[in-house]
Amino acid sequence: MTVNKNRGWLHVLAIIFPYLFIVAGFEFLGRYLTHVGFMEPIENQTSTQILTVRIFNLLGSFTVLWLFMRFVDKLPFMKLGFYLKNRGKDIVAGIGLGFLIMAMGYCILAFAKEIRFAGMYFDLKELLIAIGVFIIVACVEEALLRGYVLRNLMISFNKYIALLVSSLLFSLMHAFNPNVDGFALCIIFLAGIFLGISYIHTKNLWFPIGLHFGWNFFQSLFGFNVSGVDFYSLVEFSLPAKDIWNGGAFGFEGSVLAVVFQVLAIITIAFYMKGKNKSQTPKKQR
Repeated sequence: MTVNKNRGWLHVLAIIFPYLFIVAGFEFLGRYLTHVGFMEPIENQTSTQILTVRIFNLLGSFTVLWLFMRFVDKLPFMKLGFYLKNRGKDIVAGIGLGFLIMAMGYCILAFAKEIRFAGMYFDLKELLIAIGVFIIVACVEEALLRGYVLRNLMISFNKYIALLVSSLLFSLMHAFNPNVDGFALCIIFLAGIFLGISYIHTKNLWFPIGLHFGWNFFQSLFGFNVSGVDFYSLVEFSLPAKDIWNGGAFGFEGSVLAVVFQVLAIITIAFYMKGKNKSQTPKKQR
């Protein structure tokens, strides 16, 4: 059967407006129930309000993705990359890598006196809400950008071109975040490659979901803003100066260190996946 290569990018174009309108409708309901005006920045609300609106955003996003997978792609929803069998280690590895990068980044910046430790603040309720919020963010963005967009673009284009295009879209999604600038958007683009490099080989979302969650959650816990947004932090610190070395008001992912760690991780993951694929390729019999 001949595969129509155009259908991949056409499906990506087709989902844009339904996604925006349907998710906006769900989010409007979440804002209505939590008494948050539709034009009010969600990052300025209480953590409980943010979590509630995020839950409705998740419901809206998964509704659109299910409809498109069922009636447009004509595939099971799980084909986005949600098959969990033997993937528990991928989740742990992703979360662990996110923790490792943020812990190392914090230590390097503290040693270089780019940040100054100010204390610790533990709040169990805020911690649990942060976990919920960042799990939702990771699931929604990975299901949409990697599970649907990247998967479909790989039908129409070379997988590396598809990865670059999906990463550009991922960056543009953050263009209106607080405290964003051109340098931060370039790093978000790099983060799209970082999150998607394993998916182009496995077509499974659990490693990028774990990595996305770990990156955001531990970034917040160590005291950094997350993509320009201030959320609950276990560690409190001050910035002697807001610059590209510490990420300033955008957070760690606006820093030079984020570039270094992501490039090293991308190279490592790419070589690991290449080696794994080779080892799994059946040898030709003589």
